[in-house]
Amino acid sequence: MNDYLRFWAPRIARHGGAYIVAATFALGVVIGAAVRPELGPRTTPVARAFAATGDGELPQSDQPLAKRLDPALVYPAEVVRVIDGDTFEARVRVWPGLDVDTKVRLRGIDAAELHARCAGELAQAQAARAALQSILAEGGVTISRVGIDKYGGRVDAAIATRSTADVSAAMLKGGFARAYEGGKRGSWCG
Repeated sequence: MNDYLRFWAPRIARHGGAYIVAATFALGVVIGAAVRPELGPRTTPVARAFAATGDGELPQSDQPLAKRLDPALVYPAEVVRVIDGDTFEARVRVWPGLDVDTKVRLRGIDAAELHARCAGELAQAQAARAALQSILAEGGVTISRVGIDKYGGRVDAAIATRSTADVSAAMLKGGFARAYEGGKRGSWCG
């Protein structure tokens, strides 16, 4: 063993630890290949059977991560800014000590856009944004039933505050939004 160390010690010192780094990297690659988690879609026999028959959905373990999230989880959120009548930016506490900044779209509603096509739509959009700001200002904002929004870059979720159990329902009841379940949105211009 001493002969081995006498041979390598000068080389390691002369190359600034490059051998150690290379060996550590190679060891990491080998271990990573041996215990690598599945990154792509799984093709287990159960998944192939469901795909072949078309019966129901894939088992929980074979679904993408976004579909496996527990809909009962409730995440506290701090409102950063209100974008429009159905979207706001929030800092969401996903784990103790881990916050994620994201845009959150209120599930099941559509409000007029601030990039309006007519004066009526602009007035409705401004009123909807003011109403959402007022509701979110109640504090104690939480998001639940989190999903991926169809436009990407934001999530779709059910929102609640300290005083409002369902912000989407409050926006509908106040006339600031319409029910929306995907698809083409209607015009806000008269």
